[in-house]
Amino acid sequence: MARIAGVDLPRNKHMDRALTYIYGIGLTSARQILDKADLPYQMNSDDLSADDVTRVRQIIESDYTVEGDKRREISMDIKRLMDLGCYRGRRHRRSLPCRGQRTKTNARTRKGPRRGAAVRKK
Repeated sequence: MARIAGVDLPRNKHMDRALTYIYGIGLTSARQILDKADLPYQMNSDDLSADDVTRVRQIIESDYTVEGDKRREISMDIKRLMDLGCYRGRRHRRSLPCRGQRTKTNARTRKGPRRGAAVRKK
């Protein structure tokens, strides 16, 4: 099992899909990495040699921001928006959608479970 950027790649998957298990690498980035490393997209992650793993690891370390650094970068970007007090920052602070979606009926993922009407005593 290959370990790249602190992530164990899944067994028996094509390399272009296996690399997407690394946070910060999508399908396009994975294919660019494989092109630079001269590896076919359909090669299984089990069939990688130690030399192939080293080449892929070096390309990712030199050209891409992944895993912890990427997560830190994104959280700092969100924190910056919140500190600025711009519209997107205020939406993040209130845990509401930031990109113009409606909130009257949807947005349950972002807002959490419904709170029912306040229970009153008679």
